[in-house]
Amino acid sequence: MDNAAVKEKLSGVFTPMVTPFKDDQILYEGIAENVKKMNATGLRGYFVLGTNGEFKSLSVEERMEVLKTVIQNAAPDKVVMAGTAAESTKETIDITLEAAKLGAEMVSLLMPHFFRKYMDDDALTDYVVKVADASPIPVLLYNNPSVAADILISPEVIRRVAEHPNVVGMKDSSRGNYQKYLEAAQGKEFYLLAGSAGFFLDLLEAGGIGGVLSLANCFPEECSKLYATYLAGKLEEAREQNARLVELNKKVSGFGGVAAVKAAMELAGYTGGEPRHPLRPLTAEQKQTLVKNVKELGFID
Repeated sequence: MDNAAVKEKLSGVFTPMVTPFKDDQILYEGIAENVKKMNATGLRGYFVLGTNGEFKSLSVEERMEVLKTVIQNAAPDKVVMAGTAAESTKETIDITLEAAKLGAEMVSLLMPHFFRKYMDDDALTDYVVKVADASPIPVLLYNNPSVAADILISPEVIRRVAEHPNVVGMKDSSRGNYQKYLEAAQGKEFYLLAGSAGFFLDLLEAGGIGGVLSLANCFPEECSKLYATYLAGKLEEAREQNARLVELNKKVSGFGGVAAVKAAMELAGYTGGEPRHPLRPLTAEQKQTLVKNVKELGFID
């Protein structure tokens, strides 16, 4: 895939797809329905098997079935990116090859972190490069210290892996680091996507090209509109839309994580379902607070 095609495929808003459960069983029909509804929005595509997808709570077989469900129902203009990370390089390569075979167009790698104190720049670089060498499709990094034992990808790792022709970018869910990453990747064909609505517009203005936003699970059209407004050069309007989304993000993801995103999806007419245990759904009281907050911000009647 040439650079122009990669940039075009990454430019816009991706939904980090949730995996809905009932009694710990995956609701595959719900996934299919969500994708079909989201196909009609301005989303660029779907990031499957990330944090919102609770991928660590799925067996590898379940992960592939979830990915297959999204791919089979995605519209032709939507890009499907798959999280394929595992703790070992070998298993990551195996999962990456399987994801590519199913039809994923790109893969995203959360950093290995079980052996936390040994995961230095050299180990992480080696991991990314070996997977990128073996992958038939482009590879992105996924920087999320909050779910990776506080491993924060360094600008040095970005400088090194950005040289690889098959490493094309990163989803950054860390806070306050994107400027360093943009500088480290300067002059390279390496693109940054925001992993939170909290700094999505800021990253776009600094030189990023897209976002993978948990809010896009429940309000995909509003997230896509912000990107389109920014692209049209209507910065004042974009900042107004952004202020509402940032506030909403605090009241949804910031309030209750994946469980709150799923509950908000149900309010917006999508299948959110429950989290998989030991992750717990919102309590009745938390749900009432969520409904009140989302209504007050004008996102539901």
